[in-house]
Order: sequence, then structure tokens, then C-alpha cells
Amino acid sequence: MCGIVGIRLHSGDLMHRLGELVAPMLEVLASRGPDSTGLAIYSHDLTGEPVGSLRYSVWAPTPYYDWDAFGQRLRTELGVSVTAYPWGRDAVLVAGGVPDVVLAALGRIDPSVRVFGWGTAIALLKDVGPASDVCERYGVRAMSGYQAIGHTRMATESAVTVEHSHPFAVASDLALVHNGSFSNYASVRRDLVGDGVRFDTDNDSEVAARFVAARLGEGADLRDALRGAMKAFDGFFTLLVATADSMAIVRDSFACKPMVVAETSDYVAVASEYVALAHLPGIEKADVFEPMPEEVYMWTS
Repeated sequence: MCGIVGIRLHSGDLMHRLGELVAPMLEVLASRGPDSTGLAIYSHDLTGEPVGSLRYSVWAPTPYYDWDAFGQRLRTELGVSVTAYPWGRDAVLVAGGVPDVVLAALGRIDPSVRVFGWGTAIALLKDVGPASDVCERYGVRAMSGYQAIGHTRMATESAVTVEHSHPFAVASDLALVHNGSFSNYASVRRDLVGDGVRFDTDNDSEVAARFVAARLGEGADLRDALRGAMKAFDGFFTLLVATADSMAIVRDSFACKPMVVAETSDYVAVASEYVALAHLPGIEKADVFEPMPEEVYMWTS
């Protein structure tokens, strides 16, 4: 099962309504995935965000974590600007400095803290529980931005934990959500480990995210990276992937896992079921279609 949704806005008039548009998309697909909910939101800036800084979406295993103190420790250790923005039980840290150095410092300061995503534009949340609860907990409806992808999970390949939830964001501004399963993910994972790729979970979807990130790191564009995934993975699946400047989907050769696309002059939206798109403005005039198997559909700025 599982439900996946995505929306990329072309109209600046809608950007302040991004959360208002995407929250119902997730909530209506809660029956497809009641175990956990996740969302990657892309926006251009935060008020007062220093030039050249990155956003790090962080999670701690205990509620009411002191993110201000954590940010102060990071600031003291690295000597860079750090601002903590609490978000539900999590936070987004805006920090200067080299990403690899910052990521290593985050792990040293408190090894229990997890980084679920980072980049110039992305902010990522994921939590156990149905979509309505998670959207309320994190104030999703009030969020603005230009793009979002989300997921409602029914666990099949791994445990119901926050870490195993989607999206998987394993490179700067890259996020992936997945509906389906891979029959050969263990062998793909072994090949990636042999190439020096590190994994955080045993989730099969993380393997797909790491594969795409590895291909992008080798110089492929997103379209070619997803074509490579089509060749590497066996199974029944739909993948939805976002970067700072694009959103893309691909389905396996049998197209067993559902996906619907709606395009207007104001946005492109995708979802596992049409009912998740029915509330969108202008949907009655949208070009609505089902993506063809094995074809990569990509929308860029």
C-alpha cells in the first residue's frame, strides 16, 4: 500500500498556501499508510537566514529536546552562525560552514540526534502516526514554499519507527518517497556498500534513495539517475523524487502501483489516488493522466 503525494507550484500566488494544499493530500491517503507520515517542504528562504547557510532537519528520540542548547554547542564548536527553529518535536537548524563538517559535528555533540535532511531549500519532517495527527503536530497547513513531496506509510519491509519513515533525504536537497517493494534491494545495497555508501536503516526505500544520490554524485542528472534505478531494481514500485529545482516520478514496467498526475498553469500535482487531488484549485480544468510504465516524468523550474 502506502500513499505518495507531491506538488510543485508555478504560481507565486499559491506559495503561501503550500501547506494548506498538501496537508489534505496526505490526510486523505492515511488509509493507505496509517503507520507513519512524512513530508519534505521546499522554500526559498527563512527570515534572517544568513547567506550561504544550509538547513539541517534534526530529530531527537526524546520529546521537548533543548534545541537552543544544542544549537549553542554547535555554534561554540564550529564558530559559525547557528539558529534553531523548533518544529513539532523536531527542529530545523540553520548553520553556516561546510556541510560535511557540520554533519560530523552534529553526531559528536549528541549521537542520539538524527539528521533527516539538509540543503539550501529543504525542510523535512517525519513521525509515526496518521497524517492528520502529524500535520497538526507540525503545523503543516501554515507552511509556505514552492514544492513538497510526502508519504503515508504501511510498513512491509522494516519496522514502524521514525527512522524508517519516508521521505529518505540522503543528499543535499534530495528527497525520495516510494510506494511498493523491491525484490532485489539486498543485492543493490551490497553493491553500494562495496562502493563505500553508508546506510542508516534496513529499509528497502533507503536503498533507492542512496542509489539515486550515488548516480547524481557521479554527474548524472535526475532523469538519468531514475533511468538507472529502473535498470537496477526489480519489483513493483512507484518512485517520487524531489531536488531543489525539480520533481520527478517513475513507475516500474508493470505499473502496478497507482499514480495520477494533474497539471495546470499554476502547478503540477501527483498522488497515489485522484481523491488526494480533488480539492486543488482549478483541478476541474487540469490535464489529468496516469503516467506510463518505465517513463520518467520530470518537472523543473
